[in-house]
Order: sequence, then structure tokens, then C-alpha cells
Amino acid sequence: MKKTGLALLIILMSAVMVFGQQQITIRWAYWGSESRVKRSQEAINLFEAANPGIKVNPEISGGTGDHFNKVDTQLAGGSGPDIIQMGGNINDYVKRGVLLPLEKYSGTILNTAVIDPSAIESGTIDGHLYGVSTGVTMPALVYNKSLIQRAGAPLPKVSMTYEEFRNYLVTLKSKLPAGVYPMQDIGALSSNSTPFGYWTRYNGTPLYDAATKTTAVKPADAQKYLELFKDYRNNGLVPPADIAAGYAETNADTSMVIAGKAAIGFIWTNQLAGYQAATTDELCLMEFPGAAATKALWQAPSQFYTVNKNSKYPEAAVKFINFLVNSPEAAKVLGNDRGASASATARAAGAADINDRKVLEYLDVAGPHSSKETDHVPNDTEFNSTLFLIYQKVAFGQISTAAGGQQIYDLIVRLIKK
Repeated sequence: MKKTGLALLIILMSAVMVFGQQQITIRWAYWGSESRVKRSQEAINLFEAANPGIKVNPEISGGTGDHFNKVDTQLAGGSGPDIIQMGGNINDYVKRGVLLPLEKYSGTILNTAVIDPSAIESGTIDGHLYGVSTGVTMPALVYNKSLIQRAGAPLPKVSMTYEEFRNYLVTLKSKLPAGVYPMQDIGALSSNSTPFGYWTRYNGTPLYDAATKTTAVKPADAQKYLELFKDYRNNGLVPPADIAAGYAETNADTSMVIAGKAAIGFIWTNQLAGYQAATTDELCLMEFPGAAATKALWQAPSQFYTVNKNSKYPEAAVKFINFLVNSPEAAKVLGNDRGASASATARAAGAADINDRKVLEYLDVAGPHSSKETDHVPNDTEFNSTLFLIYQKVAFGQISTAAGGQQIYDLIVRLIKK
């Protein structure tokens, strides 16, 4: 029996070598909160159980800044991860020539036929499919329903004008306890190009037109944005600059809303479940003010799954991406964390929990108040980081709103010409 067992083991080992099924490891770099990490690991476990020859090693960052700094360093050193989670800056990485075109896998190990055409289009650049959309998401304001009810204040309407919204913040301020603010300073986000981009769309001066390589924003337009939040800051509707700076706002773990210090904050719809998991209070979604009249909101790919051009195991990487995007089993554990799925087979799994249903209800209201997404300013990562620094200089009183508006305009022009 021992000899027979040994012989069988040798045969099995030989078969593994012959068919090239020895275990390989692919690296998946992404960012996210504790909730995303948990959901992602559950999906990894399902994939590895179904594909014993492939191990997935996650490389996780808390926010986009840390993620891209780390990935850029790895790519420069020739040791980039196999799968790289991307955001709106995917074009920058395509231009750098570090991403693998994926269309050759379409119809074989990557089932693009069941993915919404608009989602395929969003990841197609210069005629090549470089990114597979993780799902659709929309900007939203999240509010702490439980906190507002405890304070005895009325709940906000899902849709409001800017005047109605400011009046609501004033009412909320009169009800909230000392040290709790009606809204976080959403201009002081490290990803503040999103609220600024919304404002420019609402204002009728979109950030960038890739076809003409121009911006509609003028210094006075950017100044109006800075003055909007200066008004909020001066009237206690958002926290002072030093208090706002104490919250990184990169995820639920560093959120002023989750800390109970602000009633309203900014998130993307796919983040709701992660934020809700971080608090026992009930969270709900509402639109940015003015969306109903201007259709200034937009539906966007939440993120993209991309493959490093120099990956040693591109087929395995694409196979894992196909699983994440199209598998009903993966959909059940991932939910809307990276966006409402663009895959028909994944959507067939249905909404797993109340947070996913809240997102779909919000999309039903906000979807008609949206229009085509404005092109991203070139060098998107640098735009975010520098816009943040300019905003902070204004918030801390180091420069005027007029000077800040001019600097923002100069930044946009410089990045377009870069």
C-alpha cells in the first residue's frame, strides 16, 4: 500500500509538471477600508478554492494617495503588482505604457459579452481595452440619520437647491451639540477634485475637454468655489481648518462622519456599505445640491481592474479579474463596494443587503439628474494633491480666495500643457 501510495503521488506530481499547473502567485494592489478588505478576501478565498493552481496575494493601501505612491515606486523598480486597481487616472498610466491591453482575452478567459457596453467603453482607450470596470458609482452626500434624529432636527430631502441646502445646514447647526458640525469640509479632501468637479459642472464651467484640450474654468470660477466653503467655514457649517485637517477622510476609518463629529459628508455610492459597517448609527444618501436642475451629477466607473504589462502571469491575472467582475458568487460577497455591477451575470445575484438596496434607490433618483462625465484633467493624481494644497492655504488664511482661484486656474492650464 505504501508503494502504491508513493507511486500515485509521483504520478500526480508528474502530471502537475507536465500540464504546467504548479501553483503560481499573482499580486493584487488595491486601496480601501476594513470592510473592502474583508469582502475582497472572501472573494479571493472563493477564487482560490475553484482554482487551486493560483494564489492571490493582496497588497492593500488605506487610500488612493498611498496606493499610487507605492505602485509607482514598484513599477519604477520593475516589481509592479500583476493587477493594479485604477481610478480616473487610468489614462495617465496608459500614456506611460505600463498597462496590458486586454482585448485579446475577450471571449476566452474574459467574458466581455455580459458586461454593459458603456462599461467596456469606459475602459477602452485609443482603441484598446486597458481596464475592466469594477462597477458604476456616483458621487453622493452621506448623512447620519440617527445622529440627526437624536438632535431633534428634520431629516434632509434627497434633492435640494444650494439655497435650501445652506438653510438646512443652518437649521442643523442650531440643533447639534457643541463640537459636532453640520457637514465635513468636503473641499479639504485629498480627493477634492470630485466636489470641485461637481461645482464646475453645476456652475456651467466644466474642468476639461479632451477633444480641444481646454478648460472652461476661469480664475473667478474657482474663486467662487473657495468662497462657497469660506462662507460655510465662517458660519460654523463646516469645521475650522485645523479641526478638518485632523481627519484624513480617505476611508471610513478616518471619516469625521463616522467619528460622530459631522452629520453630513461626501462619499461615492460604492462606499456606503464600508461606512455603515464602521458605525451603529444608520447612514443614508442624498444628492449634492442643485443636481436636479443642472444634471451636474454623473455615473462613473467606480474603479478599474488593470494588468501590469510586465506581469509574469497575465492569463491568471485576467482570469481572476473575470471572476471578480462576472461571477455571481463574487458578486454576493463584494456587493456594491466597488460600484453597482456592470455585468449581467453578477447582477443576477441580486442585492445582498440593505446598503446595496439604498444605493440602488439613490441611483434611481440621482441617475436622471446626471449627465456624461467630464473628461479628467491630465495628470489627475497631481491635480488632486495640488488642488488640496491650494485649498488648505485658503482655509488656513494663508492666501485669499482670489489668489487661490488664480492658482487653481494656473494649475489646470499647466497640467493640460504638461
